[in-house]
Amino acid sequence: MLDDIFNDVEARMEKTLESLSRDFKKIRTGRATPAILDNLTVAYYGEKTPLNQMASIAAPEARLLVIQPWDASVIGEVEKVILKSDLGLTPQNDGKVIRIAVPPLSQERRKELSKLVKKNAEEAKVAVRSIRREANEQIKERKKNKDITEDEQRKAEANLQKLTATFTDKIDKSAEEKDKEITEL
Repeated sequence: MLDDIFNDVEARMEKTLESLSRDFKKIRTGRATPAILDNLTVAYYGEKTPLNQMASIAAPEARLLVIQPWDASVIGEVEKVILKSDLGLTPQNDGKVIRIAVPPLSQERRKELSKLVKKNAEEAKVAVRSIRREANEQIKERKKNKDITEDEQRKAEANLQKLTATFTDKIDKSAEEKDKEITEL
């Protein structure tokens, strides 16, 4: 009877973890990865188009990104978008491709990114706790409607707490790994 609540809770907590993972991929670590450009959009024929849908992006070396737009006429616009972004990257354009040398992170920038990782992790934990709170309300509602007994309610709330703790631990571990990746020289 409570399986539907637990299935929903687990699915929503899993989505929160996936969202956090996507956010972490966008945080620059000093290594070139195409994922850091995922949130950039370029004005293309009057429409905002994601950069990764209008160009091939590759990382042939550890500190180099190469962007090759499928339409060479937008290369200047792509370059402007990268310069205006808060990534701190400087593109170099040769008319056909854009090369971005990813500089090593300064100690100050590492600290800023570390704070951002912690902030994102805390937001994910808040989301997980909010999911738990909503599920607890559903369980209490079922108890109030006499769909479940008091013992079933306590057991369900205990299981829900264990599930929440599991996802909170996963979030902490993920944040710790990303923080280590950033602070590693």
